[in-house]
Formats: sequence, C-alpha cells, structure tokens
Amino acid sequence: MDPLPPRLHRDVVSFVRRSTRMNESQMKAWERYEKAFVVDVPRGDMSTSIADDARVDWVAAFGREAPLIVEIGSGAGDSLAPMAEGRPDANVVAFEVFEPAVASTLGRLGRHGIGNVRVVVADGAQGLAKLFDDGSVSELWTFFADPWHKKRHHKRRLVGTDFADAVVAKLAPGGLWRLATDWEDYALWMREHLDGFAGLENVHGGWAPRLAERPVTKYERKGLEAGRVVFDLTYRRVDAPQD
Repeated sequence: MDPLPPRLHRDVVSFVRRSTRMNESQMKAWERYEKAFVVDVPRGDMSTSIADDARVDWVAAFGREAPLIVEIGSGAGDSLAPMAEGRPDANVVAFEVFEPAVASTLGRLGRHGIGNVRVVVADGAQGLAKLFDDGSVSELWTFFADPWHKKRHHKRRLVGTDFADAVVAKLAPGGLWRLATDWEDYALWMREHLDGFAGLENVHGGWAPRLAERPVTKYERKGLEAGRVVFDLTYRRVDAPQD
C-alpha cells in the first residue's frame, strides 16, 4: 500500500481565487502554450484542490530526469521565468491558482524558449504533499506568499507547522527551502514556526542574504517604494535528532 501524503490541514485555503477572465494576449498565450507547459491533475471537491489519489510522473512530464525545484505561488512568472532559465539543469514545477497569471507565465516561457518549467493550476500546498515522492524535491521556493494580515486569518497563512511537515517530508536531505516576504510580521511568524523545527536548519542562523538570482519583481518594487523591507530566509532539510 502506498504511504499516505503528509497530514496537511487545507480545509481553509491559503489563497483567494480571483476572477479568471483573461485579456486577449493572455488567451492567446494560453491557447498556444497550455499543452506544452500545463500539467493537468485530478481534482478534489474544489476547483483548485487535488484528488487524494492524484499522481504525476515528473520524468515523463519533462521528458527527462533532473533535480526537482518547486515554486508555490508563481504569479505571472516574473521571478519564475528568469530563475528557471538560470537553472537549465533542473526541472521546475510551479503552482499557481490564478489562471490569467498562469497565462502570462506561459507567454513568458514561450517567448524566452524556457523549456524546463511545468505549471499546475492548483493549490500548491496540496500539490507538494500529494504529487511528489518523499525526499524527491531539491529546492522549494515560496516568495511573497499572502501575509493574511488580520489575526483571525492567520490560519490561512501558507507557512506553518503543518506545511513544514510536508516540506520536511518532500525535500531531499540537504534540500533548501527559500522564502521571502516584505511584511515584517509574517517574516517573524516564519521564524517563530520554522526556527528549531525538527528536520529544518536555518542556514544563516537568522535572516538570509538576498538570493542573487531572484529578480526584483513589480510587486517587490512596489513594496520597497512603500518603505517595506524584504526579509529572506533559507532552511535546509536535515536529519531530525533521535530521541
């Protein structure tokens, strides 16, 4: 019997599904590149959820075997496309629920001839838990996840102990989890939940230097212009101490 995916509370999703209306250029990009880049997965009860028995053969999806990098919340591909282009020896799987943003991503990938990305239009936390073998992910990117400012909405935040359980299970030994946010309270929340978490090591013992290969996106620039500070973190998958 196949092992169950790591327990992950997703009764409350960590995103808001916005309007799916695409503009003309996005529709053209979707029609032209959807078959090349988008991986369809069986759905659960919600349109962005993933069935418990869903499986993906990533070697077949990419047509090659290579280290797997996963990005959750890839948006319009502003950072995904150049970062994937800079990692030609890796297979990059991106999760995004906002279809117009996915369409923009497909256009970027197609225009720049970036062939090492596949996109799943579904909840990324579920995708990580259900679609990857344990110990198979070399790197995870979660950049500028929704901070869910109101205290009553903090349970919707992507980063937390349940999600960290899944990350530890899916990362290969020595694999890296790279995070960034421009909201200080969310950055401190991340440190509170991840520093000292069994199976994870804060690589820098505190805040990480900015990842040089991560470009400054329009979203990040807007935050910087508003006076916010960007906080980077990097965690490494390590063997948990034995009792």
